[in-house]
Amino acid sequence: MVEADLERAEERAEAGEGKIVELEEELRVVGNNLKSLEVSEEKAMASRDSVEDKIHQMNDKLNNAEARAEFAERSVQKLQKEVDRLEDELMNERSKNKMLQEEMEATLHDIQNM
Repeated sequence: MVEADLERAEERAEAGEGKIVELEEELRVVGNNLKSLEVSEEKAMASRDSVEDKIHQMNDKLNNAEARAEFAERSVQKLQKEVDRLEDELMNERSKNKMLQEEMEATLHDIQNM
């Protein structure tokens, strides 16, 4: 009876040792997976930092471009007003020139008729 208990105890011990080996192997695999995940996390964090830097740079560029666009729009408006003013001035000067030509022609006509 003791020998039977001993055999069962040895079988249980062998089964336990087999289970320990399986669990140690599983623990090793889990450890390797954890290391791999840590490396992946570090890469992801570095990538995230890089993306955040790029987003910040692009936001700065966008703000600069918007400021330049607003300045350019104001400049265009000022220049358009100046063009309109100069066109009005040109029309007035052409009108004066036409009146002077007509007056000179009338004077020349009067001189020829005298």
